[in-house]
Amino acid sequence: MAANTDITAPVRVHIPRRRMLPTRRISLTVGILYVLTFVSIPTLALYAPIKNNVGAFILGAGSTSALQWGALSEVIVGLAGISTAIVLYPLTKRINQTAALGLVAARLLETCLIFVSVVSLLTIMTLRNDLAGTAGTNPAALATMGHSLLASYNWTFLLSGSLMPVACDVLLGYMLYRSALVPRIFPIVAFIGAPLLLASDIAVFFGAYSNVSPIAVLAALPVAVFELSLGIWLIVKGFKPTPLTADYNETSQSTAA
Repeated sequence: MAANTDITAPVRVHIPRRRMLPTRRISLTVGILYVLTFVSIPTLALYAPIKNNVGAFILGAGSTSALQWGALSEVIVGLAGISTAIVLYPLTKRINQTAALGLVAARLLETCLIFVSVVSLLTIMTLRNDLAGTAGTNPAALATMGHSLLASYNWTFLLSGSLMPVACDVLLGYMLYRSALVPRIFPIVAFIGAPLLLASDIAVFFGAYSNVSPIAVLAALPVAVFELSLGIWLIVKGFKPTPLTADYNETSQSTAA
């Protein structure tokens, strides 16, 4: 006799899970990393006590917590910056390998300079913690050392946070414009912002104004808009479908299989 079958029992149907396309993983990761590079914006306020009177700070005035949080945020920015170029490289090398390698090199140099600038600030904190107030320490000499380290930070910041983005954005803008991976407005903004920022950097270098003056901030705005809006676009929309993305997805998926 045939076994009884419960026709009311639910039938389990296996639905294959849709995998994220390789280019979508790249765009999402790069977008998050670009947004992450803006975490250091609060350092303008966090470093204010040091920049306003580094001598008083190094001799014990105020807390070191703001400096430590600011330094940590800059380390994050440096790591996120080089990561954008590395994550993009498998795709950008198909557009122009020279430009792709140039972007990685420029981002690496930018990160190294950021780390050097952070070391200058952390050295100020070490001098304050280990030497300020100890017997035989010359307060005037400590203040002089603090001013020297702060000057080192300011000049290194000009190279890392202001000059290197010019090279990075020109290279990236060129590859984005050539490949049409994103709307053309993004690389156009990069092409406008990079020369403007370079001109401002030259003016700062020759002492026309400081790198935190309103003119310098306005000159850096188009580059900031380009990088932030690109990051948000890549998170939300990703790359536009092109023969490049189709070929990359097909090659990556066949290799994985």
